[in-house]
Amino acid sequence: MAEMVLEVSDLTVRREGTTAVEGVSFTLAAETDTALVGPNGAGKSTLVQALLGILPRQSGQVRLLGRPMGPQGQLPASVRAQVAYLPQSFTVRYRCPLSVADFVGLGWDPPGLQLPWRGGERRRQAVRQALAKTGCGDLADRLISELSGGQTKRVLLAFCVVRPRRLLVLDEAQAGLDSQAAEQFYGLLFDLRRSEGWTILQVSHDLEMVRRTCDGVLCLNRSLRCSGPPDHALSPAQLERVYGRGYVPYHHHHR
Repeated sequence: MAEMVLEVSDLTVRREGTTAVEGVSFTLAAETDTALVGPNGAGKSTLVQALLGILPRQSGQVRLLGRPMGPQGQLPASVRAQVAYLPQSFTVRYRCPLSVADFVGLGWDPPGLQLPWRGGERRRQAVRQALAKTGCGDLADRLISELSGGQTKRVLLAFCVVRPRRLLVLDEAQAGLDSQAAEQFYGLLFDLRRSEGWTILQVSHDLEMVRRTCDGVLCLNRSLRCSGPPDHALSPAQLERVYGRGYVPYHHHHR
């Protein structure tokens, strides 16, 4: 039987007095890639943030790597260290005096550390290897505030790969990228998924990419409307259930 990295049971989340996510249940098996799709305002980002413990949940259970998450998102540091999150947007103030190497090193540091943690040669070696795996070796001394959108996305993946992870959660990772940069990003992501053994949960509007590359799909519109392999979950009948009648799929033109 496949190991379950994430188990979610009857999860409900309220935001500003409104139920944003209601009664959601699903599981993610190890080393699978699952897309979370649905219309704007469907609660996708809310669900992701609740699974990560960023937002509190009103009811339901979340188990990550076999450990139950507390009501306010509490998890042992050893479990949390095995999870990485790429938000939809990542903004750095102009001329922020943080180099790419220093930023990636933060991903190696123990979770919850309050003071800078250097870790000696092991840390430096881990940063070098992460930058090499993501093709960012030439960016090590650049300020992170000077990078292009595509370079920033690769550096974020270096942040994720600098220490072993089990679960990678992405919220519309291709946001802000042109079609060529998005294609390059996803090519790197899927190479890393295979080499690192990641389980991936990704929010996406690019149904073409989801159909081509993902193992499973969760269709959300406040509640979970359908789930399954792409051929089933992205059929016209199921998409109408999720998006409403007259929905026109978004097509991202891949090269």
